[in-house]
Amino acid sequence: MAFYTQHIRRGFCSSAVRSLAIKHVTIIGSGQMGAGIAQVAASTGHTVTLVDTSDDILKKAVKGIEGSLKRVVKKKFADKPEAGEEFIQKVLKNVSTSTDDGAAVQSTDLVLEAIVENLKIKQDLFGRLDKMAPAHTIFASNTSSLRISDIASSTSRLDKFGGLHFFNPVPMMKLVEVVATSATSQETFDSLLNFSKVLGKTSVSCKDTPGFIVNRLLVPYTMEAIRLHERGHGSKEDIDIAMKLGAGYPMGPFELSDYVGLDVIKFIMDGWNALEPDNPLFAQSELLNKLVAQGKFGRKTGEGFYKYK
Repeated sequence: MAFYTQHIRRGFCSSAVRSLAIKHVTIIGSGQMGAGIAQVAASTGHTVTLVDTSDDILKKAVKGIEGSLKRVVKKKFADKPEAGEEFIQKVLKNVSTSTDDGAAVQSTDLVLEAIVENLKIKQDLFGRLDKMAPAHTIFASNTSSLRISDIASSTSRLDKFGGLHFFNPVPMMKLVEVVATSATSQETFDSLLNFSKVLGKTSVSCKDTPGFIVNRLLVPYTMEAIRLHERGHGSKEDIDIAMKLGAGYPMGPFELSDYVGLDVIKFIMDGWNALEPDNPLFAQSELLNKLVAQGKFGRKTGEGFYKYK
């Protein structure tokens, strides 16, 4: 079901509050997530500045965006190759790159961070950019496991800080989790909701809790599947087949873990375990710890719960 949640807080409806029209977006981090968000934003007419640490990294990201757009064009412009090429060039024209994040945020409406999942690094980034971005600029993080309020604490614009959690691959996945902290203004929240809508995404309103909605349910489910296997109550293959055919999931929990990255799963669980050490949902897995220690992270390393050629 596709719908946009209406956010009602502090005794009034969101429609009663004006929102900022986000036109220029600066995305910090040009990995899979950052590049994917840049592609979608540029495809919907936004001016995008993609920022990373080197020109080589950025060139690779732009090449990846172009390749992704060509796959889109094959489906949408199958009978009109010239129109498809025109679409690609139009989108790419909306994307510029920079290795200077300070300069990149000086005339932007939204700064969206999609870098390493490390609280200190994110805080340092936003704390520095807070002094350089215009007063109207909204800050947002694409974090999948950290609390937005913890990241925002390094800035002086708590009311203009929220979360925009996209899903991989961004051009294909329709959902965006829009996160408001207790300090996020209604105007900021509405701006982020509207931005998600313009991107063609379906948004859900989330509280500022670790993992928000999807990962807060999905990661403990994945961990319980691993523990189930550790207890000898099912093979990896049988558990995956059972969840695909019995629950209708596109991937079983072990396949999904290998796709996401076992190192990522462990990082998230370690963080949540530190926050709530007595919560059994966040208990450690000896098998997961062993595979990560061996450098077997899943598809990206060629081996995780399964082996990949």
